[in-house]
Amino acid sequence: MLISSNTPYNLHHKLVCQVDSILRSGTCQLQGHFKLNGMYQDGDVILGGLFHVHFFTVFPDLSFRMEPERPYCEKFNMEGFQHAQTMAFAIDEINKNPNLLPNITLGYHLYDNCVMLGMAFRAAISLASGTEESFSNLNCTGPPPVVGIVGDASSTPSIAISSVLGLFRVPIVSHYATCSCLSDRKKYPSFFRTIPSDAFQVRAMVQILRHFGWTWVGLLYSDDDYGSNAAQSFQQEMQRFGHCVAFSEILPNDHNPRDIQRIMGVIQASTARVVVVFALSSFLIPLMDEVVLQNMTDRQWIASEAWATSLEYHTPRFLPFLAGTLGIAIRRGEIQGLHDYLLRLRPSNDPRNNMLRIFWENMFECSFETRGKQTDGEQFKKLCTGQEDLTTTDTSYTDVSGLRASYNVYKAVYALAHALHDLMQCQKWKGPFSGNRCADIINLKPWQPQRSVCSESCPPGTRRATRKGFPVCCFDCLPCGDGEISNATDAIECTVCPDDFWSNPYNDQCVPKEVEFLSYEEPLGISLITASLFGSCFCALVMVIFALHRNTPIVRANNSELSFLLLLSLKLCFLCVLLFIGRPELWTCQLRHAVFGISFVLCISSILVKTMVVIAVFKSSRPEGKGAMKWFGATQQRCTVLILTALQMVICAVWLSTASPTPHKNNQYTRSKIVYECAIGSVAGFSMLLGYIGLLAAVSFLLAFLARNLPDNFNEAKFITFSMLIFCAVWIAFVPAYVSSPGKYAVAVEIFAILASSFGVLVAIFAPKCYIILLHPERNTKQSIMGRETQNK
Repeated sequence: MLISSNTPYNLHHKLVCQVDSILRSGTCQLQGHFKLNGMYQDGDVILGGLFHVHFFTVFPDLSFRMEPERPYCEKFNMEGFQHAQTMAFAIDEINKNPNLLPNITLGYHLYDNCVMLGMAFRAAISLASGTEESFSNLNCTGPPPVVGIVGDASSTPSIAISSVLGLFRVPIVSHYATCSCLSDRKKYPSFFRTIPSDAFQVRAMVQILRHFGWTWVGLLYSDDDYGSNAAQSFQQEMQRFGHCVAFSEILPNDHNPRDIQRIMGVIQASTARVVVVFALSSFLIPLMDEVVLQNMTDRQWIASEAWATSLEYHTPRFLPFLAGTLGIAIRRGEIQGLHDYLLRLRPSNDPRNNMLRIFWENMFECSFETRGKQTDGEQFKKLCTGQEDLTTTDTSYTDVSGLRASYNVYKAVYALAHALHDLMQCQKWKGPFSGNRCADIINLKPWQPQRSVCSESCPPGTRRATRKGFPVCCFDCLPCGDGEISNATDAIECTVCPDDFWSNPYNDQCVPKEVEFLSYEEPLGISLITASLFGSCFCALVMVIFALHRNTPIVRANNSELSFLLLLSLKLCFLCVLLFIGRPELWTCQLRHAVFGISFVLCISSILVKTMVVIAVFKSSRPEGKGAMKWFGATQQRCTVLILTALQMVICAVWLSTASPTPHKNNQYTRSKIVYECAIGSVAGFSMLLGYIGLLAAVSFLLAFLARNLPDNFNEAKFITFSMLIFCAVWIAFVPAYVSSPGKYAVAVEIFAILASSFGVLVAIFAPKCYIILLHPERNTKQSIMGRETQNK
């Protein structure tokens, strides 16, 4: 086998050159042909095309005793034949245009892939290798058999063909293959398309379902890459919004009646009344035949773009069952002159144009065989004359009212033509190839047009201007980096913006996303800062009041040292709020919860010790407990606070050293914004920090509650009980509010809980004391306190 340096010549055609035959004749002989339906027109440069002209392929049984018969195609597809003719029309239009590829005539070689991978691959190899009977140019010079291929229309053949022909950089521009997997430029470097990938229509479908409140749906998909990839993306998108797929079934590619009936049984047995289908028409027809047979009319169908606009289902037979179907359709366009071109078609006797004869026989139900052709065992087809009038027909072939796939074919041809035109406009010694060379039309390499499919002739992010009536020159724009051809006016394909960017209102440029966090400048942040500073100043004021009256009975009776320690911890609680506001940094993320946790433990442990002191004092006032205070003196009190606070310090140290909180850009709340927040790092560490605070608060509340009935001069326990009640209520309400708050509002909720609980403790414990000190100094005497005690006795 001879393989050219610039094209996969005779890759699968048994072009075997024996050494002795080369020496004798200097030629290689083609050993065999694939039986393919095709259309051909000669030219200086040939473009290939692969189209769905038949729906089914019939493969003969293999006996392995003789050479197998060749597969053949059944059920002619008028719409697919229109796509092929649209390519022929576009090439004819380009050849007549003196401003595009002047002095170069484009030709075409189009094949029918019969919606079958095997047939499509045969056709693609035939296009890339050539079909000449003999080959004498053993130096493999000259243009390749085709410089580019339009097609395939299906994803699975496109993947297979691109995997092989991509090795030789033969550009392939598909007009209908939508699998998202084909966007991988590393796997498919020479694949392009003029249709959006499935990622877009999956999102659109789920949006439709959400709009109508359909959260319980069935899913059918074809047994190919298009169906399986689209179905996987669809199920992931459904799960993201909490919706459910009731059943998921694969439509068989062999149209097995048992499988079709089993799927029908699943649909009928399911309570889901909405059925989403990702499949080509050829996969769906057997199922729809069964739907008609079983008279199933109580289902809402959701159609993918592969069959939503197929005219096969716009017939009186299917309409009673598919009326009301919602589907995704690619944008349609208009092609001036196409309708007249389609009507001027005439059959050809050239065997390379046998597709025209097959079309003619199916359109007019006649036969070119001289003796006619029997059908259904009852009647004979009339003889075709080739002069039948296409204007009298009304089929999807002549319908140009909604050109969708055909318009994509039209743009794909023009994309390749403009790529060639760019190469031909190259100035000598200023070319884009090694040595500043230009491409040579006589010895064109297949990878050279591909480079111009993503031309650098326009500034980044701009698109080439076009004249009215001509397709957009859509191959020299930014989205080519994603392996997909973009159209400025039709928005055919989009590039995914980087994570930190979002599309602008015109959807033609990526702009930085808005970064959201609780800032110092916004009203909410200002309000919380004001409350924090007010609470801190309030603590400072109380400390001054207590310091000035530190020798008075009411201050001394309530353990002045613990009171000052409690006021200091509350001041820290108020000030730690400032770490939660502003753009998250690594140091603020690490400090905010550590300072918060340690400050609150210092506060609660001081309250706990004050409660224990009150109980100990009361017991020591009774004869049976006179020695109680000696076990809980000032040294023991300080040590208890220190130990309890040290435990929280250890928790924080372990948390920060193992899984420290870090700044995190969260785009899950809304796609158009980045919520800049602090990721807690370790859920276990954060839970232990809060849990320890909760444990101390619960113990303090319990002890204060049990001591609430002490005599009036021991009413400190009542104040502590009230403060702990406020503290616990605030933090119990905090949990659901924090979980349900999005973005920066979750931080605001946490700040509010810190401020509310701190104010609650400050007011409940210190407001009564300040009231007596400032407004009723006559009651701030030892005699007053002891007198009340004596009176109570």
